[in-house]
Amino acid sequence: MKDLIIIKIGGQAISELTEDFFEQLAIWHAQGKKILLLHGGGPLITKLCQQLQVPVVKKNGVRVTDMQTLALTKLVLLGQAQPLLLQKLSAHHLPVVGLNAADNQMLVGKYLDQSVYGQVGKVVSVNQSALLKLLDSYIGVLAPLAVTKNGNWLNVNADQAAADTASLLGAKKLYLMTDVAGVLNHHQLIAHLTKPISQKLIAEKIIKSGMQPKIKAAFAACAAGVEQVAITNCLKNPGTIITKE
Repeated sequence: MKDLIIIKIGGQAISELTEDFFEQLAIWHAQGKKILLLHGGGPLITKLCQQLQVPVVKKNGVRVTDMQTLALTKLVLLGQAQPLLLQKLSAHHLPVVGLNAADNQMLVGKYLDQSVYGQVGKVVSVNQSALLKLLDSYIGVLAPLAVTKNGNWLNVNADQAAADTASLLGAKKLYLMTDVAGVLNHHQLIAHLTKPISQKLIAEKIIKSGMQPKIKAAFAACAAGVEQVAITNCLKNPGTIITKE
């Protein structure tokens, strides 16, 4: 979809968004672009789990999610992170609507590997007609949770959720926001990143575990036909552009 822009924002980044971010959204909205923000909440979820003495376990960069962790994840994403982001967008006079998987089966998912990760999944379908109708008028703010066809809630890595959604909807642009300028090689920005180069830098431990899920999601979206995929800390800067070749 040529006028759809999807942006993933980490939970920590919500409180650190700059004026440039809101200005760019306003420009795109005025141009008639459809804008969907997917937000995370990892640090907030971890903090709440620790406060309640709920074990925090990660495997391959994925939060292992039992039923108690899932309940806390929903609480943070829908009760803390999303309202904060909506409040900031509204304060900048942007028309916004908060969304979650249970809204008309907005995001349907399937288990990633229940025996390993518990209630963790990936997005397999989007209620395209309902979502795009809303995005005609509003900037959508969507939590990275999915619901199975049987009605079970699933925790989804926010980068993966953004990439899955961008792929399923054929988005023109996908921005994976991070706290650095893009993918770095010894503090130098990599302007264009190919899969072979990324694999080499991961093997050399130059690209660390925190960035790896983001890169994996970015290449998946690129392979699925998303026209432009970027990892950046500013919508007005290209950051690292993900390329097939």
